[in-house]
Amino acid sequence: MGPTASGKTDLAIGLAEALQGELISVDSALVYRGLDIGSAKPRYPHHLIDICDARDAYSAARFAEDARGAIEEIRSRGRRPILVGGTMLYYSALLQGFAAMPPADPDVRAEIAATAAKEGWPAVHRELARVDAEAAARIHPNHSQRLSRALEVYRLSGKTMTELHRQTRDSSSEQVLAVAIAPAERRVLHERIATRFAQMMAAGFLEEVRGLRERGDLHRDLPAIRAVGYRQLWAHLEGECSVEEAQELGVVATRQLAKRQFTWLRKWPDLQWIHTDDAGAVVDSDLALNDPDLVKITDPLNLLLNYLTYNPM
Repeated sequence: MGPTASGKTDLAIGLAEALQGELISVDSALVYRGLDIGSAKPRYPHHLIDICDARDAYSAARFAEDARGAIEEIRSRGRRPILVGGTMLYYSALLQGFAAMPPADPDVRAEIAATAAKEGWPAVHRELARVDAEAAARIHPNHSQRLSRALEVYRLSGKTMTELHRQTRDSSSEQVLAVAIAPAERRVLHERIATRFAQMMAAGFLEEVRGLRERGDLHRDLPAIRAVGYRQLWAHLEGECSVEEAQELGVVATRQLAKRQFTWLRKWPDLQWIHTDDAGAVVDSDLALNDPDLVKITDPLNLLLNYLTYNPM
C-alpha cells in the first residue's frame, strides 16, 4: 500500500521476483483499457489491469470477487499473491469482507426509474422504507442512485441491502502482511507528484485524453473519466481552462488523492510502515522496531525480504 507516487509498484515488483509471486493490481484506474499514460500503467504483468472498457463502471464488490479469483488462481500454481495499489476501498472490500450483492439489472432499474418519473423519488424512498427501514434512514429521499440500488437489490435477491451487509464474509482466516511505503516528508511526495505529472504530459497524456473524448461514447461523469488527471484534461478539451491550468489542477487533485490515501492508511489495522527519504532509502520502519539487524538496512526491498525471513508467512 501507499499514496500515489510513493514507490509501491517498484517494491511490489521486487517482491514478486524474489518470492515467486504474482501481482494483483488494486487500482480503480488501471482496470480500464485506454487509460495508460495518466494512470501510470506499469508494464510489469499484473492481474486485474485492462479488464474493463472506459465506458463501463467497476465497483469495489466486483473487485473483491475478481481479486479472490486471482488469488485462488495464483495459489493453484504454487505462487504467492501480492496485492499492490492505492485504492483503499478495494483493499477494504477484499480484506475486511464485502457482502455479495446481485449485479445490476437494467430492467429492474428501468422499472424503478419509471416509478420515480411518475410519483417522484420520495415515493421510491417510502417503498424502500417498508422493506429496509435501516437503509432508508441512511439514504436521503432525493438521492436517486442510492435509492434505486437499494431497492434493486431487494427486488433481485429477496434480501435487503442491510441484511446482505450483515452477511459480510469472515476473512480472518487469511494471513495478510499489510505494508505501506511513503516518503517521510510530505514535500518529497508533492515534488514527485508534480514531476510525474509533467512526465506524463510529455509522454502524450493530453493526446490520450483527446482520443478517449473523440470516441464519442464517453462522458465526464463516467468513473474512468473522473479519474485524477483525466477529468482535469477533459475539462481543458471542453474549453473550460487552459492546458497549463488543467495541469496545475491535475497536480493539486493528485495531492488531494494522496491526502485521502494517508487518511485511510492511518486507520488501517496492523499496518507496517516503511518511511523513505528523497532518494528512496529507508529512514525508519515498523518492520525494524526492536531489531538492530533490520535497522541497518536502507533498501526497502531488502528490509522487507529480511523481515519475512524472520517472520515467514
